[in-house]
Amino acid sequence: MKPVNKYKTLALANESFNQEKYEQALRQYAQVLKDYPESKEAYNGAILAEMAMSGEEAAEALFDYYEVLREEDAEQADTVIAEILQTMDGTVEQLTTLFTEPLRHRLEYEDGILYNDFRNLVEEQGDFKTLFENIMFSTRVLITEKEEFVDFLTQLNRHGYHKMAMNYIETALAMYPNDEQLRGLLRDILKSRPVEDSAS
Repeated sequence: MKPVNKYKTLALANESFNQEKYEQALRQYAQVLKDYPESKEAYNGAILAEMAMSGEEAAEALFDYYEVLREEDAEQADTVIAEILQTMDGTVEQLTTLFTEPLRHRLEYEDGILYNDFRNLVEEQGDFKTLFENIMFSTRVLITEKEEFVDFLTQLNRHGYHKMAMNYIETALAMYPNDEQLRGLLRDILKSRPVEDSAS
């Protein structure tokens, strides 16, 4: 039997996923994997389709993120999503840990300054970068609400901390599926990164 057209079938599978036809997408990804078992895109797509079929909302957000990454660097996107899926092991509970642990290490809920107070200081002094760098070495910023987290990422990106912002947002979308704020912020970060950042 003649092998399927890899790129055409992947395009059809991705289109099926976007149309929420997850079972059809899974079949199409499986067709690619049968003839091209090394296809990371088909493998990742199949896992995401299975997750979506089981009702896991994180699948849609991760698929959207995958598409954004592929526009930048397809090979790197395959690797990033594969790593996230391996860490998740298909469970939102593990993704929650993946998201909260790095944030908890940097922003311990003790001996710090509330983000709202930090933001007020920035408004008074008008220098986010200097204040943030001083606080990083002397105390901690305590973020307690999602809105503060979004604002924090926005400020990091605006002031050149693109890699730090990306580290947080890579899994934040799956914590808040279909969140337009976070999706818009991801696009902004990807656009803002210097060329050397994007290539690394």
